[in-house]
Amino acid sequence: MRLFIASPVILDDYQSIKQDFEGIIEGKWVEEENLHLTWVFRGECEDAAPIKAKLSTITPVETEVDVAELGYFGRPPRILFAKAESKLLYDKAREFKAAGFDLYRFKPHITLCRIKQIHDYKAYKEVLKSYREKPLGKIIPEISLYQSDPGRDGAHYTRL
Repeated sequence: MRLFIASPVILDDYQSIKQDFEGIIEGKWVEEENLHLTWVFRGECEDAAPIKAKLSTITPVETEVDVAELGYFGRPPRILFAKAESKLLYDKAREFKAAGFDLYRFKPHITLCRIKQIHDYKAYKEVLKSYREKPLGKIIPEISLYQSDPGRDGAHYTRL
């Protein structure tokens, strides 16, 4: 089974973000109910029990964390994401590391779209600019283990 540890995210108006990029980028948007901040991606595992045991040592996130601004990974951009910059998240990441989890180059973000192509790079940059320091939503203060099952219409996540 394919596993990851994450916190759910609620964006205030995800549809507007998608509409703002309509005709500008082409890609696979994450389903709104699947939006999350990944703490640890474990990949294929045969047994979830050891992960659950380590996860039980992690204290809950203290409060909701604001999501603001958009960014991207890659040159050319391949991942469009919402930013979540908070000392609380980096402190929690250190707790994960202390518990023995590997947080390879942890950068708190919420993947929104896997970009296949940018049709109008100038318009893409303008839309990104319009989201500078703009409140977008919240990371919910819970941490859970999820199973990811690929499907024809995208991944389906089950909270374990």
